[in-house]
Amino acid sequence: MSEATEQPAPDADAWADACAEDLAAEKARRRAAYGPPPGSAAEELRKLVDAVADKVASLQSSLPGMAAQSAVQQLIGQAKAVVEPVIERNPDVFDHLAAAGGELLAAYRSAVEGAERRWTAGESSGTGAGTAPGGSSGGPKKDDGGAGAGPTEHIDLD
Repeated sequence: MSEATEQPAPDADAWADACAEDLAAEKARRRAAYGPPPGSAAEELRKLVDAVADKVASLQSSLPGMAAQSAVQQLIGQAKAVVEPVIERNPDVFDHLAAAGGELLAAYRSAVEGAERRWTAGESSGTGAGTAPGGSSGGPKKDDGGAGAGPTEHIDLD
């Protein structure tokens, strides 16, 4: 074979390189459209502490007297000194706490939506359809026209 008809060997990683370039371009596009992605829960807690400290520091100028301003500075320093080591030693704990909080919120939302469905359907939990709270089927209750008239229901989250 002549050198003119020989083709260069294909790059074995060409597909991986193309995918990596596409992924980098997509990440850049998303960063431009939506801003930087949120960090870990520990990083977000650190940002929150810094933001609160900055806000308190900006408000301290309105406090009368140097003693009050000094107390605020000392409080900010103490809060940061307490939070930073905890975040450094246990960054995964905050991710787990954030996930647990999301699960608790989903459970609460589910309980409330179920109660709302029963309320809009006119049912009452804990009692069968058509039975009064005492267990007798006394039919519909008479509205006495007072404030807050109507059935109330306790939502049991256990």
